[in-house]
Amino acid sequence: MGKKNRGTEISETELSAQINAELEKAIDDLTLFDDDLMSKVFDGNIEAAELLLKIILERDDITVKRVKGQVELKSAYPGGRNIKLDIVAVDNKGVQFDVEVQRNTKGSHIKRARYHQSMMDSRLLKKKQEFKSINDTYVIFICQHDKFKANEPIYHVDKIIRETGEAFDDGAHIIYVNGKYRGQDDFGRLAHDFNCKKADSIYFKPLADGVRHFKETEEGRDVMCESFTKLADKVADERAEQTTINNIKLMMKNMKCSLEEALDALEIKGKDRAIIAKQLQK
Repeated sequence: MGKKNRGTEISETELSAQINAELEKAIDDLTLFDDDLMSKVFDGNIEAAELLLKIILERDDITVKRVKGQVELKSAYPGGRNIKLDIVAVDNKGVQFDVEVQRNTKGSHIKRARYHQSMMDSRLLKKKQEFKSINDTYVIFICQHDKFKANEPIYHVDKIIRETGEAFDDGAHIIYVNGKYRGQDDFGRLAHDFNCKKADSIYFKPLADGVRHFKETEEGRDVMCESFTKLADKVADERAEQTTINNIKLMMKNMKCSLEEALDALEIKGKDRAIIAKQLQK
């Protein structure tokens, strides 16, 4: 673009500056309830992971061996739904923790916890291992809302035998944390910290240090910018692919042409041709 035309056009330099300003603002507005920031703060951060789990489980004996952010679990079935876990931690006893942050009620649906648990469990036994060897798992949703609206800091989902009232402890645990809770305890401070935009406002040092790195250092902000750029590219690619698919469907319907003829007309070749053809089969 060149000169401005009656105020409706801007130069490429001005546009770039506007985009960068929006990107910087987006990073400034992030909290630990944004999975992009949360997963990076906890990725490889043993101290922060231990702090989080000790508070949520109300135990001091948690020793985290490893923790990783944005772990993808792929379905074993063609066309099955894959999931990406915000953070996965493993303790010194082999117990596995999936910790998710959720802003809205839809994302924290109770059947999502069930699906996450099943995907984790399916990877915990090797061939011919006995079922009793499976390690405990925890699926933990830290919600920005009060999931069950009882003003409790935390909700434990436990199984019981209906007829006896006894606990059915199969080692599968589901926990929801109330991000709206503001009690004068560790749960209240943790919920407060997850809602903070600025590191200086955060109570717990391991969380403050992580947020400060990714929001206030040049190196950290570069990582966040790169993450946002990759996400934008992915969304753009998905939208472009969907537009192409819709165009092919319209050509086949209105012009009465075959799939092959539509792909040829749009000059779609190679891998892209195979991917789009596969998408049209769904």
